[in-house]
Amino acid sequence: MKIYTKTGDKGTTALFGGTRVPKHHIRIESYGTVDELNSYIGLIRDQEIDKTAKELLIKIQEQLFTVGAILATDPEKATLKSGKERLNIPKITSEEITALEDEMDTMNESLPPMTHFVLPGGHTTVSYCHIARCVCRRAERLASLLHEEEPIDERVLMYLNRLSDYLFVLARKLTNDLQAKEIKWIPEKL
Repeated sequence: MKIYTKTGDKGTTALFGGTRVPKHHIRIESYGTVDELNSYIGLIRDQEIDKTAKELLIKIQEQLFTVGAILATDPEKATLKSGKERLNIPKITSEEITALEDEMDTMNESLPPMTHFVLPGGHTTVSYCHIARCVCRRAERLASLLHEEEPIDERVLMYLNRLSDYLFVLARKLTNDLQAKEIKWIPEKL
């Protein structure tokens, strides 16, 4: 299988279903950002972190491929006029969203209460989590914009929202596990 096809040489690409769009289309920006997020999550997974987090990060990476597939699909080609699905696209489930919430609740039990915003950093691994969180928020913003133009499954928006929260709590947990210093943001009085 060749990696290059030359079909995108004029600045267009094909969505799942065959529709061609410009490479700067909001749909491409959306799933491209999800792909970027997936790479950062792989970077976090490659760090010295606990087995439970690594295993969940692998599941998250798989779920992000599902999100990418949903975003890369032309909604007009995904279903027949009868409403039956034409393309076999996986879905994000409510259970996958709940799993992120449950894991956040579990991690929060061992963390000190949050009284202020915290500055990203303290350890390289923690910083990777914060970068992934920011990329996830960007993916969420782009998916939200896409949703305004061409509605997508709202569970994608919910999943990205919950995932960014999960990455924030994971950053705090890793700060604790790695005995890094969590620096609170306390605005200076003018």
